[in-house]
Amino acid sequence: MKLKQLKGSVAKRKSAVKLGPRFRRAFLFAADKHSGQTRKASSVPYIAHLLGVASLVLEFGGDEDMAIAALLHDVVEDCGGVPMLKEVGRRFGPRVAKIVDGCTDSYTDPKPAWRERKETYLRHLKKADGETRLVSAADKLNNVRSILSDYREVGESIWARFNGGREGTLWYYRSLVEEFLQHKSNRLIRELELAVQELEANARLARSYSSGEMN
Repeated sequence: MKLKQLKGSVAKRKSAVKLGPRFRRAFLFAADKHSGQTRKASSVPYIAHLLGVASLVLEFGGDEDMAIAALLHDVVEDCGGVPMLKEVGRRFGPRVAKIVDGCTDSYTDPKPAWRERKETYLRHLKKADGETRLVSAADKLNNVRSILSDYREVGESIWARFNGGREGTLWYYRSLVEEFLQHKSNRLIRELELAVQELEANARLARSYSSGEMN
């Protein structure tokens, strides 16, 4: 690379995101609220997912508020509904609360029926702003990568973990990709699309084997 090109490349880089005391407080808050929770059908602490989403948000251009929202994106849905959303706003500010709200598909316990929740969330996503969509996409990418990793180990039995089953889960993630692609694509959305395509390909291959089409 020529010196002039190198200087131009450096000039275009964003300054490093500084993570301060608010981020550390958000991590401790999330760890406390999700204490004892694990990822589906595993012993992995749920905080691992939240850290994974925050990592993706920062990797794909998010700032501290967006990373905090990533840490807290499930706290309303899983730990207290609307009162918890208000607490998030008091502790971390209205911008974080807005993003968390935009990543939430249920505010009640018990939750509405699975398909109803997902269809409602897809409609909601159409109106979401860019930073909410980024955090949401990071959440979905972390989820799909986790499903793929487990799929390679346990195969088709993985679908029993999900309320939507095989067809419902594939429909939801494909619908999410289609909705994200309605706006300008970026590297995060492309990564999500590739992950979903790989999951769909694995599922098609498994169905072919089970139906004897590979013979």
